[in-house]
Parts: sequence; structure tokens; C-alpha cells
Amino acid sequence: MIVVLKPNTKQEQLDHLKDWLHSLNIDTHISVGENHTIVGLVGDTSSIDMDLISALDIVETVKRIQEPFKNANRKFHETDAVVDVSGVKIGGGHFQIIAGPCSVESREQVTYIAQRVKESGAGMLRGGAFKPRTSPYSFQGLHDEGIKLLLEAKKQTGLPIVSEIMNSEHIPLFEDVDLVQVGARNMQNFELLKELGKTRKPILLKRGLANTIDELLMSAEYIMAGGNENVILCERGIRTFETRTRNTLDLSAIPVLKKLTHLPIVIDPSHAGGYAYLVKPMALAATAAGADGLMIEVHNDPAKALCDGPQSLTPEAFDEVANLVFQIRPYACKYDEK
Repeated sequence: MIVVLKPNTKQEQLDHLKDWLHSLNIDTHISVGENHTIVGLVGDTSSIDMDLISALDIVETVKRIQEPFKNANRKFHETDAVVDVSGVKIGGGHFQIIAGPCSVESREQVTYIAQRVKESGAGMLRGGAFKPRTSPYSFQGLHDEGIKLLLEAKKQTGLPIVSEIMNSEHIPLFEDVDLVQVGARNMQNFELLKELGKTRKPILLKRGLANTIDELLMSAEYIMAGGNENVILCERGIRTFETRTRNTLDLSAIPVLKKLTHLPIVIDPSHAGGYAYLVKPMALAATAAGADGLMIEVHNDPAKALCDGPQSLTPEAFDEVANLVFQIRPYACKYDEK
């Protein structure tokens, strides 16, 4: 249920309304917009009398909502959220490219790539320290040493770093990581999501390869229900019957998510297609469709990469893609709820 208050509502009146709702074991989520203040009611609202609330002097309208995700719902928060990642903003008109190697392999490798992607316009550096792999015999990452190397690259370039967390026991290791990524395989690791909800770290939440959009939003809800509203969604392709691509990039997820949620949306064309030649057209299409950002894998020598070499761009190829993306960005689709 959401309650839209009249523009002239005083803070004291709002506080009285909140206290009354809390006495009924209903949590409240307050969103202050340019013209209205919206009070989101979170909890079992079945016994709440809508007519009683509607009769209050400060209330303009009351609506029940059917979606189970409340905090992530655009109805609770009409304006686009802006997530601040150590000074780099994304969402609400702020567009960013996150770029870097699939996995951190060496100091020289990650530092060189960080410098090159920054020169091309990337706003954040990605790099896997912990790597979930299908085969237990594949390279699993450098773990805490990988994070140290990312921090060294950050010190040299100033780029905030993005890296994937595997379980809640690793949270202390991510204290200095600017944007914590929850990978597709962990999208429904609810215990991890609940622990991340207790932090205030920005979280990049990837859609699972076989999960629906509603399931993605419910996973975001787990994080936000814990009090952490700094969530960025990431569409990275879903598994279909098609075998010519690694996954199928769901570009329609962009307008659908824009309609349903205020959270920023990033597209990962590298994991979606699985091949470098697909990255440029998919990145351009996602930008034109209104994505708030892109996540692109870049490697100085893809043929020798320890992880996901076939989908990685060279720094030169990334520079070309970034230039085209920034040309398209001013003409990208804007959210239209109609």
C-alpha cells in the first residue's frame, strides 16, 4: 500500500502518521519528491482501513499494490534512484561504463587495463578476485590477493573498483571494494543478500541465467529490506534454447524494469553473448534502449586470458565501443510509463 501526501504536509503530521502505522506493526518507507511525499507501507496491510487513511487531512490518495517487492517498487519511489559509488554516480541520468578483466591475473595486467579503460571513458574498474566457475579445475581467482591488486590499480587511476563476492564470510575482505557484485549464480543466495542488506555498500545484483524479472526484483528486495537501498540491477543474459550465443541478452528487460523499479539498470553484453564480436552491437543497442550503464570485459591479451577470453575486448576495441556509446547516449530512450 502507498499513501500519497498533500504538498503542504508538515513534518510533525508525517511523524504522527508514521508513529500510528508503526503501532500497527507496519514499517514505512518515505520518498520525498518534488511535488509529493509518498509513504510506502511495508508489512501485512490487509487489516488497514484504506478509507480511514484516505479521510486524513494530509492524505491525497491511497493505493494498494499487488507486487510483492515494495522497497524496489517505482510506485514507492517515483524518481529514478542515483547510486553513489565512491563519488561516481549511476542512475537518474548518470551513465557509467564499468570495464576491466574478467579475472585479476597480475599487478601489471590489471594496472595496465585500468589505465587504458579510464583513458577511454570508463568510470569504474571491474575485476574478479573470486571466480565462480562451472568446472572445479578452472582458474578460481587470486582471492584476497586479487583485491589487493585491484586496490593498487585504484590508487594509480582513481577508478572505483567492482568485484564479485561469493559468500557472506568474505564480506570483511570487501571493506575497501567500492561496488560489491553479486553474480548470477548467487542471485538467490538469500542468506548472502540479507547480510549485504545490513551493510551500506553499493551492490551490483546480476540476474540469474534462468530467473525472471520479478525474481530479480525480489532478490533486490532482500537487500533493501535490510536497510541498504544502494542497489544496481544488472541484466547479463538468460539461458534459452539458442546455442549460437553463450546466453540470450534480454534487451526488453530494460523498459520492463524501468516501468517496475526506480533502481539503475546496467547491461553486461560480454557475458550475454559470450563472444567479442557481439559486444559492440549489444552495447550500442542497450545504450539506445535506455540502460544506465554497461559492464564490459577488457583484456590486454584475450587469447591468453585465464578466464572468458573469447568474450573480452582488447583495449583498442573497447576504445572504439566506448566512443560510439557516448555518441548514442544523448539520444537514448527515456522511461515512459505509458
